[in-house]
Amino acid sequence: MRKVRIGYIGVGNIFPMYLKTSRKFHILDPIACADSNHAFALSRAQEFGIEARTLDQLLRSDDIDIIVNLTPPQAHAEIDLRVVQAGKHVYAEKPLALTTEDGKTVLEAAAQAGVRVGSAPDTILGGGIQTCRKLLDEGWIGTPIAATAFMASHGPESWHPNPAFFYQKGGGPLYDMGPYYISTLVYLLGAIKRVTASTRMSSSTRIATSEARFGEVLNVEVATHSAGLLEFSSGVIATTTMSFDVWQHHLPRIEIYGTLGTLVVPDPNTFGGVVQLWLHAEREWRDIPLAFSADVQRSIGVADMAEAIMRGEAHRCNGELAYHVLETMEAFDRSSHAGTHITLESQPQRPDALPLGLLAGDVRLR
Repeated sequence: MRKVRIGYIGVGNIFPMYLKTSRKFHILDPIACADSNHAFALSRAQEFGIEARTLDQLLRSDDIDIIVNLTPPQAHAEIDLRVVQAGKHVYAEKPLALTTEDGKTVLEAAAQAGVRVGSAPDTILGGGIQTCRKLLDEGWIGTPIAATAFMASHGPESWHPNPAFFYQKGGGPLYDMGPYYISTLVYLLGAIKRVTASTRMSSSTRIATSEARFGEVLNVEVATHSAGLLEFSSGVIATTTMSFDVWQHHLPRIEIYGTLGTLVVPDPNTFGGVVQLWLHAEREWRDIPLAFSADVQRSIGVADMAEAIMRGEAHRCNGELAYHVLETMEAFDRSSHAGTHITLESQPQRPDALPLGLLAGDVRLR
């Protein structure tokens, strides 16, 4: 099987991780990068041994099969659309878009062009969440009844070198961290049917305390605390909170409660973590060994997409899943403002689990 050739748009903070880990996968061949700051692209290209091209050059390149879109969230839909209209597959950082209208436009354009859309997060393909998926599929906790999902911090302005975009449209705790949590819930439990939520913007400004931006006033355009109930098509009800207004807490990240026990899901922003199981027949917690190595990290979604393209199979971190997550997040504010339940239109298929025995190194996924 030949390698699938990869180009990158956007060479900011997340780019080095994507580039480094892409070389763990036998199927991926990183070729070139582009950025609105071409000098920065040239520097990154030299650092990682690939080529620097302009955006237009990258879109016209015959030696690129998939373009990985690592631009800020506000540019995701625009760049994705340009990529698919250029006849190339696109894999983008989360979220898919800022609105369902834009997300739908991207998916429709890709279908018309005969190319694929992939989207982060690919943490659902890591050893931690894959282990949870296998435990659920094998019925260890019986029939899932309910779940909790909590992401609570006091925001990124104390550490991030450029925190302003976290508080602009497309940011906030829901759109920044929600994709990890909601994607995980959907991957484990299936599609969401209905959303009921309350959201608030707790302050119109925040003060950056990171070294690079110390003292800078950040204007807040989005909700900084979102609480909701997610009703899944299977009947599971999940309680969720996504907040940048919490200094400290003892909340779990994700737990799933079934008729036979409880499953503790590790941090969905990581690829490994500790999986715990409590069964009513045993009445004690036990740690569960991961199904495969947690060393396989960022770019696993790109690699899975590449192998799926070559084999003519479905890829797991697909546009339909990302659109469903986007529709779910959009429903939080809609529900809060309207004071009512929001029924979702999209009902994607739950992507397959990965095969057992995945190892770091010259990784093959299928």
